[in-house]
Amino acid sequence: MQQYRGIASSSASASLKSRNELFNQEQRRQRDAIGRIEKIEVRYLGLPEDVTLVMNSHISTPYNCAQHLSEGHCKRAALALIDGSVHWDMHRPLQESCTLQLLNFNVTEPHAVNKAFWRTCSFMLGAALQRSFKAEANLQLHSFPGPNIKSGSFVHDIVLGAQNWVPTKAEMRAISAEMVKLAAQDLRIERLEVDQELAKEMFKDSHYKSEQLPSIAQQNQSRVTLYRLGEHIDISRGPMVASTRFLGKCTISAAHKIANEGSSDAYYRLQGVALPSGFSLNHFAYGLLEQRSQKLNSARLPNEPFEEQQQMQLS
Repeated sequence: MQQYRGIASSSASASLKSRNELFNQEQRRQRDAIGRIEKIEVRYLGLPEDVTLVMNSHISTPYNCAQHLSEGHCKRAALALIDGSVHWDMHRPLQESCTLQLLNFNVTEPHAVNKAFWRTCSFMLGAALQRSFKAEANLQLHSFPGPNIKSGSFVHDIVLGAQNWVPTKAEMRAISAEMVKLAAQDLRIERLEVDQELAKEMFKDSHYKSEQLPSIAQQNQSRVTLYRLGEHIDISRGPMVASTRFLGKCTISAAHKIANEGSSDAYYRLQGVALPSGFSLNHFAYGLLEQRSQKLNSARLPNEPFEEQQQMQLS
């Protein structure tokens, strides 16, 4: 990977800039379209005590509710639970009166927040990979399968302009280091739902995303859900945790070649394992997790027909 690592090409930078401008424009358009602000009652259930908050419909988020409670709530809450059944991004505006619970990694039933964390790790890995390769690597992000915690690894599938890439341990550590850098930046993870035509415009330079969009939009009334951290934007139905800072110890542990793509490219599956920030394991126990995460993840492969991929990221 040494010959590939470095700053992205000017054309890739231009595409990234254009995608972010469109994201910002649509974000502003949706905010401006709210019109008259309606008040909603959000009944917070949890410590130190249950309380009713008066918030703004389509503007206020679970994170804004946490701000009314304490700094500790803001720091700990990774995901929200609405009306006892709907898991909701911390920075996604609330639409109507509801009950609200703030979930962290120490809740009694952590499956949902762990799943959101795993999904966020896959999303972050895409950003880390884009930071790690030079233009001549011809890196294309394909997709990331839906999180399966029992598999032992989070995943991001890519296409590279090399059919014989076998990364060294040092190169894998370099990608892991990019993940840690993203965590240190404490980047807010934003969610935005857009129509299919705008999504097509945003990803017009991405062959694989363009192929996937019709199927994704068909499953969601011609809408596509996007997520952004920093300048990195990708497609996922979510939810995800509130910020990159929830990533603690992390190892990108394996890169499996899946298949050749055309005459010069190939599909690769990048896999990793991570702990939420604030959690620690001894060296031996974490080493076992690393070993387990190296085994090829059994999620549906990127070179299989997209329409059949029921477990896609797009999860």
